[in-house]
Amino acid sequence: MKYSQIKESCLYISDLDLAENFYKEILEMPVISKVDGRHIFFRVGTSVLLCFNPEVTAKEEKLPPHFAKGKQHLAFEVGRHDYLKTKSNLLSKGITITHEQEWGNNQKSFYFEDPFGHVLEIVPQGIWE
Repeated sequence: MKYSQIKESCLYISDLDLAENFYKEILEMPVISKVDGRHIFFRVGTSVLLCFNPEVTAKEEKLPPHFAKGKQHLAFEVGRHDYLKTKSNLLSKGITITHEQEWGNNQKSFYFEDPFGHVLEIVPQGIWE
């Protein structure tokens, strides 16, 4: 099999309006779908971030039931030259960076949390090359 990318990634959240405020307003991700009480989806480059209310999706009947608990993790890639600008932008919006990691290839990434405690990371393009 030959995969081209992960098209969707998912987080499970308890408050769609809080997720919308954080991901749309702070992280500047456009909303592409919202169903009150169930989900909100965001565009992230060529991918989609799905945010589901696990109380609803755990009981799905039309789709396979799914949910998760605890700290989930996603990394968002930015252009290599946009890394410091993105970090500065998030700091100016009151985001607390919980950790910055220096990797063996002379690149760094940084971690922060969303309002639900999920661990988010910003990585520069090429970090896995």
